Order: sequence, then C-alpha cells, then structure tokens
Amino acid sequence: MTQNKHCFRFIILLSQLIYVTHTIVAAELSDTSLRALTEVLQTRVDEKKLSGAVLSVAQNGETKMITTMGYQNIEDQLPMQEDTIFRIYSMTKPVTGTALMILYDEGKFSLDDPIEMHLPELRGMKVAASYNEDQTWNTTPIESSVTIRQLMSHTGGFAYFPPLSNGPIAEAYVSAGISGASDKTLAQSMPMLRDIPLLNQPGEKWVYSISVDIQGFLVERLSGQKLDVFMKERIFDPLGMEDTAFYVAEEKQDRLSRMYFPRAGELIRTDNSSSTLGGSFVEKPQFLSGGGGLTSTVGDYMKFAQMQLNLGALNGTRILSEEAANLMRSNQLPNSISEIGRPYPGNQFGLDFAIVEDPNAFQGASKGTFWWWGIAGSWFWIDPQEEIVLIGMIQNNDIGLSLQIQRAARAAIYQ
Repeated sequence: MTQNKHCFRFIILLSQLIYVTHTIVAAELSDTSLRALTEVLQTRVDEKKLSGAVLSVAQNGETKMITTMGYQNIEDQLPMQEDTIFRIYSMTKPVTGTALMILYDEGKFSLDDPIEMHLPELRGMKVAASYNEDQTWNTTPIESSVTIRQLMSHTGGFAYFPPLSNGPIAEAYVSAGISGASDKTLAQSMPMLRDIPLLNQPGEKWVYSISVDIQGFLVERLSGQKLDVFMKERIFDPLGMEDTAFYVAEEKQDRLSRMYFPRAGELIRTDNSSSTLGGSFVEKPQFLSGGGGLTSTVGDYMKFAQMQLNLGALNGTRILSEEAANLMRSNQLPNSISEIGRPYPGNQFGLDFAIVEDPNAFQGASKGTFWWWGIAGSWFWIDPQEEIVLIGMIQNNDIGLSLQIQRAARAAIYQ
C-alpha cells in the first residue's frame, strides 16, 4: 500500500511537472514569436505589398497581442484600427457550420442523412461523365446520395463558382444565381442545383465547393428563419459579435477597410470594381452566402474562435454542445482520402474546418490545429494543444501573397 501511495504521488508530481513545462513552453512560444509574427506583416506593409493589417493572438484565454499597422484607406491615409471591419469571405464557412451544428444539437438532422431528406428540391441529382464543345455535359447516375457529412467536408461532389472553379459546371452555378453577387435568394437559387451535375461521385474526392452555401440553405429550411436572422440570434448576439453581419450598415461604413492588389510597387484599389467578389458588402444582399458573405472585425472573430477552442462555450454562454464542437474539429474525410492536398499539405478536413494532421508538412503547427482563411487574405487558426488563437485580418487580392503570409506567420509562431 505504501509503495502504491509513493507511486501515485510520483505520477501526480510528474503530471504537474509536465503541465508546468507545457505552460512555460507555450508562454515562450508566444512571447518570443510575437515580434517575428508582427514583422511578417509589417515588412509587407513597408514594401507596399499590403495596405495594412490587424493581428490578434490569445493564449489560455488571455490576449497576448493585438496590433494594427498600415492603412485601411490609403487614399485618405486612414490608419487601421482595432475595430476596422473586413470582408472575411470564406472565414464565414465555420460560422455557417456552427449554425448548422446548433440544429444538430436540437436533433434536426443526422450527419449521414442524405441532403434530399431535408431539401427534396435536390432529389435526383446526376454526376458529370463528359463535356461537349458547346459547354454542355453528359451525365451518369449518382451511386449514392450526398450526405450532410459530405456537404460539410467538401466531399459531396460539388464545384465552386469562378474564380475558385472553372468550366461548364462553375459557369452553370453563376447562371443559376449561386454566387455572392446574385440577386436571387437561397430559396430561389439553390433548387436549380438539381439540374447541374456533380463533378464526381459523392465521397470520391475533396473539392473546395459551394457546399457551404447549400448548408446555409439547409439552416434556413431546418430553422424556418433566414440565415442572417438565425446567425444573429443564435451566434452573434449571444457572443457579443456586434460588428459581424452580411453587410456593413451605413453608420459603420467608415470603418470598412478598402481592398488592394499589389502591382509594381503600388497598391491598386479593387473593392470599388463592379466585379468585386461577393458584391458590395454595403447593402443587404439577396443571396446570403454561407460560404463567403460575412464582414467582421478581429475582436468579433476572436470571440467566435475562442468559443470553438472552449468546445462550444464562451463566458458562460453555450453555443454548441461539446459533442458538436468536437465533431467540427475531427477528421470527417473517408478512408480513401488521406488529406486535402495542395496548397494545404498535411491537412485533413472536419466540418467546415481544415485540421492539421502532419505538423512537419505545415510549418510546425500543432497537430489538431483547426483553421481556415478568406480569399481576401484574412485567416485564423485555433490550436487546442497550446491553447493559442490567432486572427489575422488583411484585404489583399493577391492569393499567392496571402498564402505566403500565412505560411510565414505559422513559421514565426511554431518554428
């Protein structure tokens, strides 16, 4: 018995030592890497590759850094502020996934339900077999229905609209009004998917797609509310996300960052173009894009990310059950798909989050880190091992530069 007591005390002592060591290592990573992280962004601002940025890093629920640099409006020399509003594009996707998983918690669906069980408009879909010179297609029967799990993990066989996909199917989405700039509602546009074939059989490939816009339609159908109303009532208001919405209200538009493309040492403004991806963002859209329609701030998105890190709760407010939050950050790919591939080596996919499986392939980011980004460069990651949340907000139209910045930021923290 005495020997067992000594053994038990040793185990307790060892676990405490491991915890202390882990805490020290995490603190050192945060403290010694923040300058390097800031430099990643500041260098690009100084080189006139970026107009500006807002960065926030938290660890163990405590803000370690929030910093602003450069301008949200170069023409008027208006500096970036902590409450600058950004078009977050595909950082909308985890929010839509969260909205859907709230309904999962209410028993409204199961992940392996076929989508036509809840969206009968999509019954009878087919799969593209070949394409003709006139941009039409030939189809083959679908082998199994698309499930909600596949919808949430981009393995359902859908493509994206241009510029994220190209070809007859992508163009057909635009014709059907399935894009952020559409003048059709989800209820008007989504049923038209029935007549547009899938790229491949469900479960066959990971293809980044419009599936999160379909999830938004599913939220509307299951809840009986418009997507924006559901998100506000069930996510934004409970978390205190006061500046997150599908458009920027007039009284806040002076805080909306402009968007730029770097060219030959200059920054060319792009958000004033009629072809701006996703519409104007200053008027309420008809098409509530669950895949890319939200605007937000660093502070607001930090609340959302911290809630996800905390397994569905923040400051005593529970948004998701722990089960639902764990499902979102757990690999949902079929066994035949080992990872999602370029440009995200070492990553698998959960429910609207990418998940780091191989740290060595992804600048040392901790295994289990879940994350995503938006096409204008904003990005975030949530690291449950080190309890680190990082939010980076930029408005940049050079995708290659954005990916380079994200890689450099991970390296600054983890290598």
